Amino acid sequence: MIDTITPPEEDFQIRCPRLGHKISFSYCAKENNGLPCHKALDCWHPYFYVYDFFRRRLSEEEWKKSFPVESKQKVVSLVELIEKAKKVKVDENE
Repeated sequence: MIDTITPPEEDFQIRCPRLGHKISFSYCAKENNGLPCHKALDCWHPYFYVYDFFRRRLSEEEWKKSFPVESKQKVVSLVELIEKAKKVKVDENE
């Protein structure tokens, strides 16, 4: 059970899904031109309260730059594209 907003020590490393090798939190916290990697919340949440850590340290603008909210999930977007393609096909056949 995690109970801290303090990041793990520098020698604690996890596998980065983007780079394919192990890295420490300090890399993730600054990898995006001094801002956190957009995947940092996903990768580090099992180890400490990373959301709270960044919420306390980033301005609202920095937060939005670091962790952009996708307007739609990929599955929803795909379903919408399929429905649109079906409609175009029906319209062409009329």
